[in-house]
Amino acid sequence: MTAQVTVGLDGSDESLAAARWAAAQAVLREVPLRLVHVEEWPSMPEVPVAYARTLAHDEQTERLMREATDRAREEHPDLEVVTEHAQGRAAEELTAAANEADLMVLGSRGLGGVRGFLVGSVSLAVVGAARQPVVLVRGEDSRTAPEGGIVVGVDTSHPCDTLLAFSFAEAARRNTPLRFLHSWTLPASYGHAAVVDPGIGEELGGHLLRGLDDLLEPWRKRYAGVKVEARAVVGSPAYQLVETARTAQLVIVGRRNRKIPLGPHLGHVAHAVIHHSPAPVAVVPC
Repeated sequence: MTAQVTVGLDGSDESLAAARWAAAQAVLREVPLRLVHVEEWPSMPEVPVAYARTLAHDEQTERLMREATDRAREEHPDLEVVTEHAQGRAAEELTAAANEADLMVLGSRGLGGVRGFLVGSVSLAVVGAARQPVVLVRGEDSRTAPEGGIVVGVDTSHPCDTLLAFSFAEAARRNTPLRFLHSWTLPASYGHAAVVDPGIGEELGGHLLRGLDDLLEPWRKRYAGVKVEARAVVGSPAYQLVETARTAQLVIVGRRNRKIPLGPHLGHVAHAVIHHSPAPVAVVPC
């Protein structure tokens, strides 16, 4: 693995926004920015071989990379920027690039067909397979400067030190607060007891919050300068995270490293947050 932030470019608004976001991250981390353009190969069967092979290095691609490089250096004069052209299956090439970097950044939407590769299926494939954190960024954020800090979804039944380490390190770099959110619903076994005695739900919620606080305590000590808020709320985890993301700078969720017969698995919470969060979403393999 190389100390760098890597971003995939295809010329879409989302990929250009991802490049700007990635450049700022590289500056915060004091590492180079690596711009990667992947030309799908083999491409469409009807495209002649001689013509298809020229697409990766044609004038439009070179201009895209040059303009993205110039923009990053203009906004961050001391930033080291490197570029790379690759041919192959976009998901495979980008996953390999992600595994070589501290952080991979992709646009959450993009172009399809011969030239574009940041379509949803490719981005989701990279998120589901990469061994390093991947951040998905939408087009330029039209929201006013978000003041909600970093929001982290936590499943206390499956604690993940990698997720916590990434979250606290990001908050420390940005000097911004961390908001940890654990969502829960009252088990069906409680039945009508919760209606008769609402205190049952409050008791369970308090127990879960204490468990979350215990989980965070060692990290709070390690990152004493980071302001931390922990909440255990009733409701769907996906819904609660998306709602909280409306004022967030960044949303962080975990992804359990497990394989299913059809390929890498991305949980429904991460999937929903990626599709509906207006803020960038970091997915951390656990």
